[in-house]
Amino acid sequence: MCEFSARFGCKVFSDEVMVERLPRPIYKSLKHSVDDGCPLEPDVANVVATAMKDWAVENGATHFTHWFQPMTGITAGKHDSFISPQEDGKVILEFSGKELIKGEPDASSFPNGGLRNTFEARGYTMWDCTSPAFIKEGTLYIPTAFCAYTGEALDAKTPLLRSMEVISKQALRILRLFGNTTSTRVISTVGAEQEYFLVDRKNYENRLDLKICGRTLFGAKPPKGQEMDDHYCGRIRLRVGEYMRQLDTRLWELGVTSKTKHNEVAPAQHELAPVFESANIATDHNQLTMEMMRIVAKQNGLACLLHEKPFDHINGSGKHNNWSLSTNDGMNLFNPGKTPYDNVQFLIFLCAVIQALDKYPELLRVTASSAGNDHRLGANEAPPAIISIFLGEHLTSILQDIAEGSAHTEEMIGMFETSVATLPNLPKDDSDRNRTSPFAFTGNKFEFRMVGSSASIAAPNWVLNTIVADSLEEFADRLENAKNFDAEIKSIVADTMHNHGKIIFNGNGYTEEWVEHAEKLGLPNINNSVDAAKAMIQDKNVEVLSRFGILSDIECHSRYEILLENYAKTITIEANTMLEMVKRQILPAAMRYAGDIAASYNELAASGIQNAAMKKHLDKLSSMIDCISQMTEMLEAELEASGSVDFLVTAQNCRDKIIPQMNNLRDCVDNLETITSAEYWPIPTYTDLLHRV
Repeated sequence: MCEFSARFGCKVFSDEVMVERLPRPIYKSLKHSVDDGCPLEPDVANVVATAMKDWAVENGATHFTHWFQPMTGITAGKHDSFISPQEDGKVILEFSGKELIKGEPDASSFPNGGLRNTFEARGYTMWDCTSPAFIKEGTLYIPTAFCAYTGEALDAKTPLLRSMEVISKQALRILRLFGNTTSTRVISTVGAEQEYFLVDRKNYENRLDLKICGRTLFGAKPPKGQEMDDHYCGRIRLRVGEYMRQLDTRLWELGVTSKTKHNEVAPAQHELAPVFESANIATDHNQLTMEMMRIVAKQNGLACLLHEKPFDHINGSGKHNNWSLSTNDGMNLFNPGKTPYDNVQFLIFLCAVIQALDKYPELLRVTASSAGNDHRLGANEAPPAIISIFLGEHLTSILQDIAEGSAHTEEMIGMFETSVATLPNLPKDDSDRNRTSPFAFTGNKFEFRMVGSSASIAAPNWVLNTIVADSLEEFADRLENAKNFDAEIKSIVADTMHNHGKIIFNGNGYTEEWVEHAEKLGLPNINNSVDAAKAMIQDKNVEVLSRFGILSDIECHSRYEILLENYAKTITIEANTMLEMVKRQILPAAMRYAGDIAASYNELAASGIQNAAMKKHLDKLSSMIDCISQMTEMLEAELEASGSVDFLVTAQNCRDKIIPQMNNLRDCVDNLETITSAEYWPIPTYTDLLHRV
């Protein structure tokens, strides 16, 4: 076995490790909890904790942490050592089942949307035994859920775990109706393609906006961006290639199945894609991936940018959430087979997705909402803000024929002929790919392309699980009570196409014609996060989430408040960062440059030379400095006036007043950059950042 294969998962308390270290009855009991969702007995937890501690210490760990995902979008955890002081002044290493199962971080110090007051600090982390523990930087990381003392979910993992139980229950009802008696669970599976930028660390450190905000708040268009289409899947630079090699190695040790790496469209932009795994583990692994990307970048003198729009004028970064459903015995429920028309079970699951997205488009849209992603969605680099589904003409025609009662003739897709003797002829896929679609069927899965590159994938997947479960529940009720099973199936397909077929769109989502047509169809076009947040308190959404036990009414309202607070805080931080950069870097440099030009002009004038070009340049510099000064004062005034006790009003003020003024200030600064000598300009330019890695 090659070395990297042997080291895969070497820092994970994996199934293989558990088989080796746990007594067989304990292992079986733990697997029963993992596979069937049963509570873990205390005596089992104690044995597992001891084995986990021994394994971790042997592999260099000195501490453990309950690793959780609060509603900050990133992870958290406090680190405790294994040492336990003894009366003789020495220590022993201990780790109990109680410590494994439960932790107690401060619940009022994380975003909670009013669920916790400052004086109500108690919260709990609870071991998620379905996601394996691992060792990172000398600490045993134990994946956990995080909830308040009063029981409400304060994290991204809890609603995801709830939704996975819900989708499994409803999908199994459908499978039983089609005669499947062997599958015991249905698992939502995910593969999250992660886009990112790499820039030189020194240039990053010299950009306050990148360090504080993760994106450039100023920057004139560089001479060369992505116009030549030469970066996508092009040669990977040596420095970047070494970074990717080290990143793969670190991720493989942690059990992350990093599979694909390549250059993306924009200069300095790249992508990593893993192999599919359960939605819960995929979410944990994506958080790990983002953390390791930053760590390995810093170790290599680079900085990894995960913001959705770190640079103007070029493509931003997304995270394609590839979602599917599979049984525990390996059946992909979205595999259409060779003849989709005859695969009735597949068509029922397909209709469940179609109905779900048309009933709850706002709820799915809000999972891709953030101040950063607002810069990206709707541009010709990402899907539009309108939820639609791409199925391809072949699948669409099958559904239409069934809905209309027409006879369907399976078309021979045929072969793709290269007309080159040495190249193989390949079978054609059922449809082309549509990169403009926000939600595209791609063979045996759906690719949700709206998610931002810095976001957790938990929310998109607990929403998908829940809304599709809602459709499956309705279909199962209908089929279980049907007098004629086959006729009811055709009726479900017909009802889906007649009532929800408008959500299917196989064309170019970038065109204005589609935006206008979508409006006529009644499809919501929500182009900013402030408006998108309303979905969390929309009656139909609260009803479906509370009915399935994913989020209660109060939990929905808390997330609504958190979304708006995060938006307003993000914009405010960016505006204040702009002001600091202008006052302490850009204006002083510009004035110094203008002063030196003026001194040179006066020297020439004193010698009798009137240089018109120099005078014209000086006048332009002076005018731009005045513009920057004026826009700075106006931005400061908007910031002072924008605060409100109402979080919705504050967010709206940020969107409608502060952002436009930030854009005005940026225009002035970017224009100034284009006429300022490089030796005076105080921050690295786009050329420095994008073309010097």
